Amino acid sequence: SFTMNTYLFVYDLMQFCGHSWIFTNMIIRFMSFGKDSLADTFYSIGLVMRLCQLLSILEILHILIGIDKSRLFPRFLQITERIIVLFVVINSQEEVQGKYIVCVLFFLWNLLDVVRYTYNMLARTGIYYLPLTWLNFSLCIPLYPLSVLAKGKEMGCVPTPRFLNELKTLWTLLPRSYTILCFDSGMCFIIQHLFSERKACLGTVNTKKKRS
Repeated sequence: SFTMNTYLFVYDLMQFCGHSWIFTNMIIRFMSFGKDSLADTFYSIGLVMRLCQLLSILEILHILIGIDKSRLFPRFLQITERIIVLFVVINSQEEVQGKYIVCVLFFLWNLLDVVRYTYNMLARTGIYYLPLTWLNFSLCIPLYPLSVLAKGKEMGCVPTPRFLNELKTLWTLLPRSYTILCFDSGMCFIIQHLFSERKACLGTVNTKKKRS
């Protein structure tokens, strides 16, 4: 309906503005301060990053109530991965927040999201710009595995948390289990989904272009 489509457009616009601000801020800071800007990336953009990721949980609700036709499980995996890494690993561990890998991970996340939410906004209005469509469904294929590698590297930097000193065994098992999930079944499943989604979408766009 028009109301739901307008709501989704506003949602995509909010996410686009948030991720564009983060992405632009990171680039400007790096151009101004060079490598020195990497150490305090989380302190400068962490709040907006947390807000954008919390807001992304609504995407699961959108799929559940049927206003978004995306597949639930791949989107659920991607969102929960980010929530766990951002809030459990980075936000709760000051030792990790200054690592350069946080900057790399945030750069990859926001590059993907700026393209994705730009594509989504135009799609809500019935505009399918072919280069942007190709970029949206192609860029994620190489960048998603890189982001997973960055997550694994980041989790390897996590010391035993002070607030889990009495649960050291559990904390040791959590990253190991999570890494196995990401690198094996989780990452392979999502990459396969991205390839099939790209093939289906680009095939549909090419068919429409030939007909016109």
